[in-house]
Amino acid sequence: MTNTARPENVDTPQGLAFAITAYVLWGFLPLYLKLLTHMPATEVLAHRVIWSVPVAGAVLIAMGRTRDLKAVLTDRRSLLLALVTATLISVNWGIYIWAIGAEKTVEAALGYYINPLFSILMGAMLLGERLSRAQWVAVLLAALAVIVLTIEAGRLPMVALSLMLTWGFYAYFKKSLPIGPNQGFLLEVLILTPPALAYVVWLGATGQGHLFTSSWDTALLMGCGLVTAVPLMVYANGAKLLRLSTIGILQYIAPTMIFLVAVFVFREPFGGAKLIAFPLIWMALIVYTTSMFRQMRRKR
Repeated sequence: MTNTARPENVDTPQGLAFAITAYVLWGFLPLYLKLLTHMPATEVLAHRVIWSVPVAGAVLIAMGRTRDLKAVLTDRRSLLLALVTATLISVNWGIYIWAIGAEKTVEAALGYYINPLFSILMGAMLLGERLSRAQWVAVLLAALAVIVLTIEAGRLPMVALSLMLTWGFYAYFKKSLPIGPNQGFLLEVLILTPPALAYVVWLGATGQGHLFTSSWDTALLMGCGLVTAVPLMVYANGAKLLRLSTIGILQYIAPTMIFLVAVFVFREPFGGAKLIAFPLIWMALIVYTTSMFRQMRRKR
């Protein structure tokens, strides 16, 4: 007799360890990508895709979870949905890689800070979810931060907004994929592999590629698979073993680390409008998180 009961919605030590590990790894990712800034962002992106395939594939084989992937390959709607999520995640990665090289890491951190608030707004606009007064306040504070940055720069903070939009819509469409997050990730990189592989071959044929030009560059490019796939798959396992409210709090670890790396390691400028915008974002996140905890307490 099989047990069909749903897992209890509680935090577990294993889930906490998995989630914190994933967010810390994402927080340190700019340090790794900084080592690749002498290469075009498109080349680094292609190698992130290619070398993620063996890592993700090995994990699924070890877990014995390849059957779900085979089933979805015969479903046209699921494949079309996976094509959308694969496109969104590749654009998100490409922008992020470029931002590190262009010394816009602080702006990238802003994008990932705003993302949870954007997800709330998407829920209201696309799914008809009702927002509480506190959630509206949080969204308005985030919008005010973007306005402050826009006024100072004379343009929208496009890196932050692009990362927010691509990751927000990626998460939205990802929920509709009828397979687990690990299988979904492998499917996405498999879809992206043919164009990525063709691009890398073309770079090599024209003498523009960095693969095999030196042992250091080769190791860095091949390591892109590990730094891409491992945090995503560790996070996917942690999310199953934690409450949604706990995940909501922990998700601020990565952008906070990215922000600290940008300011104190990369020495990117942090002044002027950023001194107003970032406190507004942090205030918005405090309001949002407090409201989320109150809602969870009422439901219990």
